[in-house]
Amino acid sequence: MLTTELDYELPPELIAQRPLERRDQSRLLVFERATGAVRHRTFGDLADEVAGALVVVNDTRVIPARIRGRRPTGGEAEVLLLERDGDGLWDALARPSRRLRPGMRIGPAQLVEARGDGRWLIRLEGEPAGEAPLPPYITEPLGDPERYQTVYANEAGSAAAPTAGLHFTRELLDRLEVERLTLHIGLDTFRPITAERLEQHELLSERYRVAADAWRRIRDTRRVAAVGTTTVRVLESLARGAPLEGRTSLFVTPGFDFRRTDALVTNFHLPRSSLLALVMAFAAVEETRAVYRLAIDRGYRFYSFVDAMLVL
Repeated sequence: MLTTELDYELPPELIAQRPLERRDQSRLLVFERATGAVRHRTFGDLADEVAGALVVVNDTRVIPARIRGRRPTGGEAEVLLLERDGDGLWDALARPSRRLRPGMRIGPAQLVEARGDGRWLIRLEGEPAGEAPLPPYITEPLGDPERYQTVYANEAGSAAAPTAGLHFTRELLDRLEVERLTLHIGLDTFRPITAERLEQHELLSERYRVAADAWRRIRDTRRVAAVGTTTVRVLESLARGAPLEGRTSLFVTPGFDFRRTDALVTNFHLPRSSLLALVMAFAAVEETRAVYRLAIDRGYRFYSFVDAMLVL
């Protein structure tokens, strides 16, 4: 599949800059694969749409990963923590990378080793205490950092939020059958697909963990509704025999055989992203394009603080 098939045009005004006051008042576009039917609802209606399904969420928690500071010359610099890499060591993105050198300090972070493509091994004093790592397309400051966390966030370790889960309230969760797993989101959330063909793109691995009793419940239930692409990647890795804890680099593209995902709750994703490729694999390529065109025509909000889509 050509990567250009993941392109689409989005009016800039549809890129949401701030969350709604109430999480579950986001709009919900429901698409039925079997019939092609589309419904326009609000996220608070999700319990009616997935009645009888086990809803599986990713309970990772975003770390305050963005550290701003200055280089010894006085110029601005920034470090984005991605993943722990030992005692006090982190894998990180740093910029402006070409002007950085090993040994430089940016606030509490000391650059240790360049790893290419803007990645660095850094040594951090203490625990992460920076800012919420909002994506670059969000240009307005976030008043409450907890709005970039799901209400069920638990184990800290992600460099970005599992954004499909940002729509849930505790009241909505009480109306659902819910199970949890954990995948810590890393570099690929920020990395567009630059290869000419999807099969030439390598997805970097991310850490996950699923409790044994949680997996038994997920494995044995009749129907699973996965919340977010990260949840799908863990479910489908385990369905193929992966251990309950480890790393996954599963790259889901059109033609993929889904074995433990029956419905998908997801957001509207960036062009040329591995997340959009997964949605196209689940909903079918042309059908996804048609739904995205409809969402744009109807003024749905895109990307992180967005409206949502349910694929049945």
